[in-house]
Amino acid sequence: MIILLKSNPDPEQLDSLTSWLESKDIQIHTSAGVSKTILGLVGDTTVLDIDLIAALDIVEDVKRIQEPYKNANRKFHPSDTVISVGNTQIGGGNLTIMAGPCSVESEEQLVTIAKAVKASGATMLRGGAFKPRSSPYAFQGLKEEGLRLLTLAKEATGLPVVSEIMEASQLALFDDVDVLQVGARNMQNFDLLKVLGKQDKPVLIKRGLSSTYEEWLMSAEYVMASGNERVILCERGIRTFETYTRNVLDITAAPVLKKLSHLPVIIDPSHASGKWDLVGDSAMAAVAAGADGLLIEVHNNPEKALCDGPQSLKMDTFEELAKKLIALHGFLATLKGEIA
Repeated sequence: MIILLKSNPDPEQLDSLTSWLESKDIQIHTSAGVSKTILGLVGDTTVLDIDLIAALDIVEDVKRIQEPYKNANRKFHPSDTVISVGNTQIGGGNLTIMAGPCSVESEEQLVTIAKAVKASGATMLRGGAFKPRSSPYAFQGLKEEGLRLLTLAKEATGLPVVSEIMEASQLALFDDVDVLQVGARNMQNFDLLKVLGKQDKPVLIKRGLSSTYEEWLMSAEYVMASGNERVILCERGIRTFETYTRNVLDITAAPVLKKLSHLPVIIDPSHASGKWDLVGDSAMAAVAAGADGLLIEVHNNPEKALCDGPQSLKMDTFEELAKKLIALHGFLATLKGEIA
């Protein structure tokens, strides 16, 4: 349920209303806009009389939210959420480029790539230390050593780090990781999501292979309901009947989720396509569709990469793409300003 307040509500009446709601075991999330304030109510709102609340002098309107996700709902929080990570911001009209290798392989490899992507315009470093693989015989990542190397690369470049966590027991190892990534296979690992909801770090949730928008948003709801509202949604392609690409990039995820939710939306064109020569066009399309950022795999020697080499860009290719992405984002921002 949401309560839309009139402009400049009487403080005493507002205190009385919030105290009464809290006495009913209702959690209140306040979203204050320029001219309107919204109270988002979470809990068993069936015990509340809508007509009684609507009759209050300070209340303009009362509505029930039909969707099962409340905290992640755009109705609940009309303004876009902007998440600060180090010196960068995700959302709010910014274009965040997270780039780096699929898997951390060595200090030389990682630091070389990190310096290159930063020089090209990336604002965050991505890199896998723990790697969930379909085959038990495939490279599983350097694990703790990989996280240590990510910290070294972070110190060398100043780039915030995003890396995938696979289970709650690994949490203590991720102290120096700035954004905790939940992979597609773990999107509905609800015990992990609840634990991450108690952390004071942004959580990036990749869309499951066959998940609907609602299921994806409900995963975000698990994190937010546990207290952590710093959630980023990442579209990485879904599984369909098509086999030419690794997955099928759902480019409509950006505008649809922007309509349904206030959370930042980024797109991973590398995992979606599975082919490096499709990454550039997919990334450009993502920016044009309104994505807040991109998660792009870059490697100094893709032919010898231990993981996902065929979808990784070489460093010079990424440099050229980053220039185009930044230019396109700037052009679209100008265009939107003219239309407005």
